[in-house]
Amino acid sequence: MSSELSLKLANIDALLARHGLNALLLQSVANFAWLTGGAASYVNTADSVGVAALLITPVGRYLITNNIEAARLRAEEKLEAQGWEFIVTDWYHTVDEIARRTTGLHLGTDGIYPGDTDLSAELTPLRLVLTPEEQARFRGLARECAAAMDTAIRQVQPGMTEFEIAALLGAETQRRGVQPIINLIATDERVYYFRHPLPTQKKLEQYAMLVLCGRQHGLVCSVTRLIHFGPMPAELRRKAQAVAEIDAALIAATRPGRSLGTIFKLAQTLYAQHGFENEWQLHHQGGPAGYQPREAVAAPGENTIVTAGQAYAWNPSITGTKSEDTILIHADHAEILTEIPDWPFVEVEVDGKIIPRPATLEII
Repeated sequence: MSSELSLKLANIDALLARHGLNALLLQSVANFAWLTGGAASYVNTADSVGVAALLITPVGRYLITNNIEAARLRAEEKLEAQGWEFIVTDWYHTVDEIARRTTGLHLGTDGIYPGDTDLSAELTPLRLVLTPEEQARFRGLARECAAAMDTAIRQVQPGMTEFEIAALLGAETQRRGVQPIINLIATDERVYYFRHPLPTQKKLEQYAMLVLCGRQHGLVCSVTRLIHFGPMPAELRRKAQAVAEIDAALIAATRPGRSLGTIFKLAQTLYAQHGFENEWQLHHQGGPAGYQPREAVAAPGENTIVTAGQAYAWNPSITGTKSEDTILIHADHAEILTEIPDWPFVEVEVDGKIIPRPATLEII
């Protein structure tokens, strides 16, 4: 058994003991990936509930699925080698193997199986602090997302539709073995109108925003970049500078021991100081990442505590611009995982340290 799996099982045992439970059922795609070291339990990439479940009881660790999925989970995900005992039913039979193996047990779940103790809120903190193995996988994912974004955005040309730009970004992401689970594109006025712009047939004239959330090994990395053909208008440049400074300050403030609520309060202050007092109300500011694009979102009173080993993706936005990278928190600094070499950047000084933030790529 790997050290990663051993640690996670020990954390699960402690969680069950705190609640007087002796079994745990995990059915969500995120929790399945977390406990198996990145295995995929979905077929439809949009599903949050997988086609396989993990059940831990006092007498064994089980993987429950049907005969359609079992072959791949054995051969490619290699989950028997992790010690999971496969319980396989025919796809056309409706046998409740979970009920059969949990009769008389005190069962905790991740909120999907009815009638038992919902531990979903307490499982999230277990996912937040990444093991060394997860950190290594996250770094690899971030490099691929950054490379996909860089390669795609440098192919963008006026006259392309948002669908065509999304196809570029999606293709560059997929070819690197990463799933683009969020692929948002806005051009020109749509950058100003929508914070979550699903791509359309609109053709690019001058300005485009590309947003990517890529998933690999269950982990999700976020990155946004913008491109402008011709010189940027002065007001847009002012907004871009302000949002870069806000982003840098949020990164600097993401230190072990601080709460998300405290960092959010800082964000409100920063928006006001830059002359955009109400812009924070138009979109969330981000928060910890992991097996979801955001495992939690910074908000007033949010008491999630920053811990070394967590990943974060802040995404401050001011109408018409945005700044977003994924970072990894260490005891004394934040590592920017999605940095793109040779990308133009803004040098922002925070507490005597320079934190580079991505600028808009201007094609003159």
